Amino acid sequence: MQLFANADFAPPPSLRLRRDRAERILNGLRAAVVFLLTAAALMYAPHLSRALNIANILVLAPTLAWTVAQYLIWYRRPELPDWLSAVNPIVDVTAVTAIIGGYAVAQSGVLALRSPIFLMYFVVLAGRPVASSVRKAALISALAFVEYAVLLAWLWASNRIPISVNPIDAVQLAHITPLDEAAKLVLLAVFGIVATYATSWVEHLVREASKESAERQRVVTRLVQSELDTLKLQLNPHFLFNALNSAMALIATDPPAAERMVSELSDFLRLVLSTSSEQEVPLERELGLLDRYVAIQRVRFQDRLTVSCNIEDGVRGALVPSLLLQPLVENAIRHGISPRAGAGYVQVSARRLGDKLSITILDDGVGVRARRSRERSRGTGLGLTNTTTRLIHLYGDSHEFESGPRDEGGYAVRITIPFKLGRVSPGRNVSELNETLATVVKS
Repeated sequence: MQLFANADFAPPPSLRLRRDRAERILNGLRAAVVFLLTAAALMYAPHLSRALNIANILVLAPTLAWTVAQYLIWYRRPELPDWLSAVNPIVDVTAVTAIIGGYAVAQSGVLALRSPIFLMYFVVLAGRPVASSVRKAALISALAFVEYAVLLAWLWASNRIPISVNPIDAVQLAHITPLDEAAKLVLLAVFGIVATYATSWVEHLVREASKESAERQRVVTRLVQSELDTLKLQLNPHFLFNALNSAMALIATDPPAAERMVSELSDFLRLVLSTSSEQEVPLERELGLLDRYVAIQRVRFQDRLTVSCNIEDGVRGALVPSLLLQPLVENAIRHGISPRAGAGYVQVSARRLGDKLSITILDDGVGVRARRSRERSRGTGLGLTNTTTRLIHLYGDSHEFESGPRDEGGYAVRITIPFKLGRVSPGRNVSELNETLATVVKS
């Protein structure tokens, strides 16, 4: 895996949030370390020379001020500035280098190079995989190596460190051996490479996880789409079989009526096929399909059925599931109006409730007991069941579906879905459509 093969990799929001959280935690640790170093400097101040105390103040005071300032300026924001994850480790590495150099100038180069403050380089690099990108990690790693190498070269060139090649002599004479410092540089280089590689590996894992998640989402979407298509395909033959059964029943008693029903059925199916590839269509188009369906039913019921439509202004263009109204109206006619001896009505209404669209289909049919008995005996209910399933797939928890008996008698179905506007085709307005639905059964 190449370290910079993913230079153009855009981290997903989840990774950005985790890096932001890691940077906040690291800054908290940075503040704790600086406070501890400041406390230690104050404790040792009486025993240190004036020059060493000045070196501590010159390094610790700006670092502490910068650390505290971050909390006051940026920590109330949802996300920290992106550049902060690069500036903070640069400040930390430079502060470590500065305090080593300050000790060398104020007291002794040997004391400075043997100070455990050198280990802070590794602490800074250890936080890179969780808080930085690959380029930032590589930059900080290179900066730590270069700064310490430059510091060594400056101390050697200014004769601030006595050198002994023999490590034993270096310890006894309080000298510095080049082997020890070379080993430190090697360790810095190796640790920097490891930190950069670890950062690259984290980004690689996140990238692969993001791809897999996106692929799983696409598969789930395709499965849901296939299931929705299957449900729609089930609705078409369900209605077709019912209509053909009605036409067959009329052939023996009223052949002209049967012929008209088949003609209206062909017009209806033509409109259904025009929307077969769409899961959502404007409400106006659904009302047009309902118009054709009522025209089919008028052949059978004639003046026994009245269908009215009450559509609020401004909701004709709202998107609804295709083939939503026809199965619900068919259930109302088939299981509510058909068993009645006298005439009955079905009312379809739609109105906007804030960011929701409310659709109601109610009838004055035989009531819930006779309706359930009829549904069980004839094995129906496919249209209502498929409609409910489609609403769940399309809207999840963003929809409501209620059905039950009315106090006045009959049955009601109420649907609430998110209000979304689609493209409304020019044509009849609501009053024209309402007049058509109200009069089509009375020709």
